[in-house]
Amino acid sequence: MDPKDTLHTYLRSVREAMLWKLEGLSEYDVRRPVTPTGTNLLGLVKHLAIVEAGYFGATFGRPFPEHLPWWDDDAEPEADLWATVDESRDELVDLYRRVGAHSDATIEALDLDSVGKVPWWREDEVTLHRILVHVVAETNRHAGHADIVRETIDGAVGLRASNPNIEDRDGDWWTAHQTKVQQAAEAFR
Repeated sequence: MDPKDTLHTYLRSVREAMLWKLEGLSEYDVRRPVTPTGTNLLGLVKHLAIVEAGYFGATFGRPFPEHLPWWDDDAEPEADLWATVDESRDELVDLYRRVGAHSDATIEALDLDSVGKVPWWREDEVTLHRILVHVVAETNRHAGHADIVRETIDGAVGLRASNPNIEDRDGDWWTAHQTKVQQAAEAFR
């Protein structure tokens, strides 16, 4: 597999992992903040939609065709990190998929050494290669947040339903493991 295909495959895979984190949860659970900074699953998906729309759109002169109000100068701070009452899960998931399709078209149309300009970066030029690496890294970072948020909500863990990528252990094993880890930490209290 060539480098562009490898990076693109990783991006597609982590997009699907992000969406899997929403499956089976109530509207409340996909929206509720589980950290002091308000991190929530649907907000992470919304944020990643705007990230991709910018990096694979405006950067390469291929703007995402829909207006995303969270980019506006008068947008509420952190507006891209949570879902308002008027924004449905289906609407935001569909947006993420549409943005993904737009990003995929940019990735497929350009060579890795194609040059663009990120309007909010100081650098004059970036390549598609660098942007692909950047977006894969950012999406994986937020997928890690989603892993922890989902585990906090209902205990579901893993990469995806078909491949959890974690040992199948029962609750007693995990309780004993957590106790062991806590005891090791206590030694440094």
